[in-house]
Amino acid sequence: MTIKDIFQSMDYGTAPESAGDALAWLVDQGDRFGHFIDGAFTEPGDGFESRNPATGEVLALLTQATPADVEAAVSAARRAQPKWARLGGAGRARFLYALARLLQKHARLFAVLETLDNGKPIRESRDIDVPLAARHFYYHAGMAQLMAAELPGREALGVCGQVIPWNFPLLMLAWKVAPAIAMGNTVVLKPAEYTSLTAMLFADICRQAGLPKGVVNIVTGDGHVGEMIVKADVDKVAFTGSTEVGRKIRAATAGSGKALTLELGGKSPYIVFEDADIDSAVEGLVDAIWFNQGQVCCAGSRLIVQEGIAERFHAKLRARMDKLRIGDPLDKSIDVGAIVDPSQLARIQALVDGNTEGEVYRTPCTLPNQGCYYAPTLITGLHPASHLMQEEIFGPVLCATTFRTPGEAVEIANNTRYGLAASVWSENINVALDIAPKLAAGVVWVNGTNMFDAAAGFGGVRESGFGREGGWEGLQAYTRPAGKPKPLKPVMPFKGDTVEPQAVDRTAKLYIGGKQVRPDGGYARAIHNRNGTLIGQAPIANRKDVRNAVEAAQGGRGWAAATAHLRAQILYYIAENLAARKDEFAVTLNRMTGTRSGDKEVDASVDRLFTYAAWADKFDGQVRSVPIRGAALAMREPCGVIGAFCPDDAPLLGLVSVMAPAIAMGNRVVLVASEPFPLAATDFYQVLDTSDLPGGVVNILTGSHADLAPALASHMNVESVWSFSSTDLSAVIEKAAAGNLKRTWVNDGAARDWFGAEGEGRPFLEAATEVKTVWIPYGA
Repeated sequence: MTIKDIFQSMDYGTAPESAGDALAWLVDQGDRFGHFIDGAFTEPGDGFESRNPATGEVLALLTQATPADVEAAVSAARRAQPKWARLGGAGRARFLYALARLLQKHARLFAVLETLDNGKPIRESRDIDVPLAARHFYYHAGMAQLMAAELPGREALGVCGQVIPWNFPLLMLAWKVAPAIAMGNTVVLKPAEYTSLTAMLFADICRQAGLPKGVVNIVTGDGHVGEMIVKADVDKVAFTGSTEVGRKIRAATAGSGKALTLELGGKSPYIVFEDADIDSAVEGLVDAIWFNQGQVCCAGSRLIVQEGIAERFHAKLRARMDKLRIGDPLDKSIDVGAIVDPSQLARIQALVDGNTEGEVYRTPCTLPNQGCYYAPTLITGLHPASHLMQEEIFGPVLCATTFRTPGEAVEIANNTRYGLAASVWSENINVALDIAPKLAAGVVWVNGTNMFDAAAGFGGVRESGFGREGGWEGLQAYTRPAGKPKPLKPVMPFKGDTVEPQAVDRTAKLYIGGKQVRPDGGYARAIHNRNGTLIGQAPIANRKDVRNAVEAAQGGRGWAAATAHLRAQILYYIAENLAARKDEFAVTLNRMTGTRSGDKEVDASVDRLFTYAAWADKFDGQVRSVPIRGAALAMREPCGVIGAFCPDDAPLLGLVSVMAPAIAMGNRVVLVASEPFPLAATDFYQVLDTSDLPGGVVNILTGSHADLAPALASHMNVESVWSFSSTDLSAVIEKAAAGNLKRTWVNDGAARDWFGAEGEGRPFLEAATEVKTVWIPYGA
């Protein structure tokens, strides 16, 4: 044989990693673990086995938490939190730096233990999971140091309940714990039942770092323990896991006032254009779908290839699959390790075996005769609506279809209920940067995949959840405005004795699609002043009017594509037209509310319109400093259609304060006007009619907030719901929003000063936008 022949034919030799130190650490702990509560391990109790999925061998016994255990952990966190917050950002930073250094010092132990417990290849735990976990603690140590200067007026939420999955046990722990404790919160964390061992090792290094007792508490167990944490006396719930469970958590926390972030499932598109570097795209795809055996929420599990290169691409992909090495995860030459548990393996098998469409190709390999293994699989020739193109398999199974035009690629990519991540492959940067903003995804990778960093926010839209992990936006979920809010006071309409309608200047209508329309039900409500005199009629909207308004708002989607400058100009125009009718609006406000502050409210409304016109082209994204030769762009995008219940106590200013930031950022809105004082809203749409605002951008309904809330919050084509009504609708809205996991912003029974700083500013702009992270590598 020649040297060339040898290089072509030789196989990889084995490169086993020793598990001795990790197993010795388990033995030192007695192979049994209690919980980590108030800085110490509790005595082990009844529980469950943690097994090595590659062999089926029992690694350790873990304790199933009881309600008393969860209560003890929450109580410990509650006691520790005030002192931990008072330590200050600089003081907390020292502990986070210590944790980061200890993660690095014990990196190999963490990596081996993670592989033993989870089944992922040691190369992945060693080179990705552990370094990224340490990076998160380093990054958030810096955030803690800067908190006082860069986040003035913000404070910790309190106690955070955190529930993490089994696919990235240590990394998910770092994503959750680091920002929480950096901002002054304390945590009660539940690792996944299958993979709790690195969390126990992390608890051990918390002791080594001298972390104050009660700052980090870890309880183990099955899903019932997570349910206990959700229902416990915590101030925030952070969950990463399935969409089904996330929906239940949203419903369970509805109206509780608990902050909530959800990082859920995905069915991420991997789009390859005909001008792409095919060999690079194939290598990227191997990383996208067979990394961690495909058990990744953002796995590129939907391959969408341009028709002209599909056959060649699939051939190259099958040839690359033939060279994948499947086996012992502790072998450093292995590409694909073990599935985490027999139950997950059975689910993957059932989904693939139940499929009757397309052509199935499996990697020709001999699987180990023990443990949970599944051969990497490619299924081509599927339709975009095929079951496996829509269902998250969470395994090493790639589903493929084709497209012809860029527009069709976007349509297929967005044809899913998820919106977590996407990859775009093209050598034409114009194509890539044209497609990226059009994809319904929280993260888009250009000519790459699975790029993560603590400085770049990660999270989804649609049924992939809400909230971000990492970056400045990730901190919002762990802080709140400082100070104690004032309780909400319901505002009631004035009553009158007049039975028969009196003469009025005009008939008030709803405002839908840029037109004044009569309510579907045909009913109206009499509006009286403080003296009981009838001053007008307001239409009563119903769920069909909500439907029509949302449909009109969907039709106005071109507003998002308008330039920020154009949106600003229209807001300025609205302000000028409102100012020209100041006297008329002031009289209406005074008559409705029985006050003399109408002039002040109109002036404040005009100022607010000017403020958000100014912000329209200035509230933008950032370029994040990430460890690649390239850029991660944190782009601000509109949420879409926002339904909002306007404040009752400031009929005009409240409506403007909700409308203006939303449309300034490119959203369309369905506004439900002040319930007791709606006539300012029915006058305001005359201003909109004369201000060049496109139809459908602003839609205004009047009627009962309580009656309209369920319909608006449950509507599948509404992306976000805000409520500032004086009727506390928080529970109703958040529970109804669980249907498609839309974002909500509710007052939780707290009042807001609409004339002061609480009535405007960055919180409104942040609520009106989603952050999309677009990763753009450039050069080698």
